[in-house]
Amino acid sequence: MRVLIINAGSSSIKFRLYDMEREKLLAAGTLERIGETDGSSVYRKYSAADDVEEHKKNSPVADHTAGLKQIFDFLESNGPLDSMESLHAIGHRVVHGGEAFQAPTLIDEDVINGIREMISLAPLHNPANLAGIEATRRLCPHVPQIAVFDTAFFRALPPRAYRYALPDELYRHHHVRRYGFHGTSHQYVAKQAAAYLQQPLKTLRVITLHLGNGASAAATLHGTCIDTSMGMTPLEGLIMGTRCGDLDPSVHFYLARTLGMDFDEIETLLNHNSGMKGLCGVKDMREVHRLADSGDERARLAIDMFCYRICKYIGAYHVTLGGLDALVFTAGIGENDPFIRQSVCNRLSVLGITLDRNRNQDGTSGTFNISGENSKVKVLVVPANEELEIARQVVLTVNKDRAH
Repeated sequence: MRVLIINAGSSSIKFRLYDMEREKLLAAGTLERIGETDGSSVYRKYSAADDVEEHKKNSPVADHTAGLKQIFDFLESNGPLDSMESLHAIGHRVVHGGEAFQAPTLIDEDVINGIREMISLAPLHNPANLAGIEATRRLCPHVPQIAVFDTAFFRALPPRAYRYALPDELYRHHHVRRYGFHGTSHQYVAKQAAAYLQQPLKTLRVITLHLGNGASAAATLHGTCIDTSMGMTPLEGLIMGTRCGDLDPSVHFYLARTLGMDFDEIETLLNHNSGMKGLCGVKDMREVHRLADSGDERARLAIDMFCYRICKYIGAYHVTLGGLDALVFTAGIGENDPFIRQSVCNRLSVLGITLDRNRNQDGTSGTFNISGENSKVKVLVVPANEELEIARQVVLTVNKDRAH
């Protein structure tokens, strides 16, 4: 069963093609700078022996339809597919499903209209996701297409976790509530952690930390997520590359009254010029470390704040879960930054959490355990693979639809 996964951004498209009978990656790639004069793309084809054949191309790409045509041409001309019609299904990552979409969904016109209605909740993401869906449906009208929503993993949050202390009608009539994001990643790594521990996820209390340019925490109790750090938008919660995370809402009023900033300027400040970038001038954690190592006090403070905020959420979720069996690090920083992992866990000894410094520093490929010998909680590093989780959900959805 060959499944293509599309992740369309405002000026980029990422894709992966899987043989789902073996969960084998056949091809992958990224097309960037759509709509600009200097478009670029990188395509990779994977052999049975896991050898990689790479193709690069630099040429302007007018829009998402042109970009997908280029991707499809690569897949057909380089062997992974005889034709696009030989695909069994196409899965699309969609950031925001609101309350309307709480599971992977076979795409039709009603679903497209529903995703369009969610644009006000995710103006930076849903329009691009929708552009990828509409272009793919035009190019492959006979292939089943499935929308997989980042917010769906959080569908079972209890009202005490997803409601804000605002007038009731704002929730009832305007859907102001916590939705959560990175759900596909949190779901995948929680399941992988359970498999590594050789225990059913339904028996475990797990905190997952998705730490990258975007960062979030999630608390999963017996297979169901019961709280998460991101809110109505991805701005709430942990400190991120350019997002501020948790903030006193009155800061908005202060900025407007004192500095004369309008709504767009404040939104840009909090989403694109805050976080690590706002604190020390750079957003990439590797660059923040270089600055800190050179003696930059702003960078040192940024790292300290980043880890401190994570620990506050871990402490809160430890209480929410009634204890903890596994703490899981994933995504770019979570997987590749032993200093951050150590800095976080150093603060958690009160919870019985300790690290093995050598395991943490050395790492390995795949999932690995960095717990100290006497740690009461397993501390794991699990590589993110949102695309594979999307592909798994696509297969389940297509099979369920065929059964009906």
